[in-house]
Amino acid sequence: METQGLNERIKATLQYLHWVSVTHALGVPADVQQVAPCLPCSLRLQPHPGLLSSVALTDNTPMKKTKELIGEAGATFVNAFTVTPLCCPSRSGILSGRYPHNHEVRNNSLSGNCSSAQWQKGPEAEAFPVYLSKQKYQTFFGGKYLNQYGTKAAGDVAHVPPGWDQWNALVGNSQYYNYTLSVNGKAEQHGDSYEKDYLTDLIVSHSHALTPLNRSLSFLDDRSPQHPFFVMLAPPAPHSPWTAAPQYQKEFNNIQAPRDGSFDKPGKDKHWLLRQPVNPMPNSSLTFLDNAYRRRWQALLSVDDMVEKLVKKLDSIKELSNTYIFYTSDNGYHTGQFSLPIDKRQLYEFDIRIPLLVRGPGIKPNQTIKAPVLNIDLASTFLDISGVNLSTVNVDGQSFLAQMAPSLRNGTVRPFFLIEYTGEGNPTKDPTCPKLGPGVSQCFPNCVCEDAFNNTYACVRTLNGKQDLQYCEFADNESFVEIYNLTSDPHQLENIVKKVDPSILQDMNQRLMKLQSCMGDSCRNIK
Repeated sequence: METQGLNERIKATLQYLHWVSVTHALGVPADVQQVAPCLPCSLRLQPHPGLLSSVALTDNTPMKKTKELIGEAGATFVNAFTVTPLCCPSRSGILSGRYPHNHEVRNNSLSGNCSSAQWQKGPEAEAFPVYLSKQKYQTFFGGKYLNQYGTKAAGDVAHVPPGWDQWNALVGNSQYYNYTLSVNGKAEQHGDSYEKDYLTDLIVSHSHALTPLNRSLSFLDDRSPQHPFFVMLAPPAPHSPWTAAPQYQKEFNNIQAPRDGSFDKPGKDKHWLLRQPVNPMPNSSLTFLDNAYRRRWQALLSVDDMVEKLVKKLDSIKELSNTYIFYTSDNGYHTGQFSLPIDKRQLYEFDIRIPLLVRGPGIKPNQTIKAPVLNIDLASTFLDISGVNLSTVNVDGQSFLAQMAPSLRNGTVRPFFLIEYTGEGNPTKDPTCPKLGPGVSQCFPNCVCEDAFNNTYACVRTLNGKQDLQYCEFADNESFVEIYNLTSDPHQLENIVKKVDPSILQDMNQRLMKLQSCMGDSCRNIK
């Protein structure tokens, strides 16, 4: 197939349940026209504010419509990862296509560069929507953007990031009711009415008589058919406070967090933060995390409805066959693994793996793709579909169009990649856990803290068909190292650092140092 045709015009719609994207193409061969992701945007992609990635889209999932309409109609990536397991740094990576050490967003705070002036003047000004706009894409964003977005210190609601034609962004972190939206730079207040305010429904619905906005379905009706489009939807679900729609609040009453794998296992031979939880967990912790798990599932049913509405709309306007739809998330999540109640931030598979489903032109149905793909690859993939020359873009990621649609592109698969995270802590003792002293954060009862200043690490994750390894170094006074052979130990129960040949450790250390200093091409070409 001629790449010139693919490069002509692609309409993108991204939905980010965390993020959802949809990408759409016009004027290309009939079988290669549009892109719709369910994650954050309308390159047909769907992300969510921070937690969706932890939901595995198996047979036992609340996302049955999504699995059928996107996964079974296209490709399911079983080895998709975030390069950092926290909301704002991960979302910044999706937008910029860069590793955290290059976009420099360290955590969810303004001081950690989340939606800061430095971010706005730097990576945000070069994020993928800017390039889509130059390609004459009509762009729409709805939902959660970055955790500090819209606050006074981050430019208030008047700040609309470049590249977006229609902007409906949540001020601050995830809420379902009683929130403020920046609607094209003006504040819009919302209350507690399900019909008018429930955010997951609002960003996908048609304009309401009392809130005359271009929501995503209205945007698709009103767009110019002469130009491609990109929609990015980022609903709050299943982020806390886990507020389900009224009709779903009694669903899954008997569901509980899975008790398999590393659930409630002691963090033996791991970094000190994993060695401090009470094990086994007390009944109060089990009750708490089961309730959180159940409410997350309930909240996701509205996301499943959102995906269905989007797919039906694209079909009704005869754009479904022309559109790529991506469904993904910004990070994983744990509920009881290694006796940690609930959160993300850790280096383990349950926090760094994310769902990724894609359908669209050139993608055969019911594919399972094992090639590793990163959240920072989304930007390159969207731009590749839209016809941008990727050699002109400052990104660390690479397009995975060739993996899901090999008839359209040739490409290579990376054998290893970087995971990095900067830990957060409080300068004073946490009142719920004074015995651990200052420097910890995200603490639960029973003195279980999920983060700390020295929970700062960098890992090389190797996944090449022959090796399935993870090597991690902590920036602490122990210079602590963890290494796992996931072929024999998929749940990372045993740190084998003392059993590995020192020459292998040295090789991994050298590779890690190269990755930690890489930029652009060098991130993709390290041997």
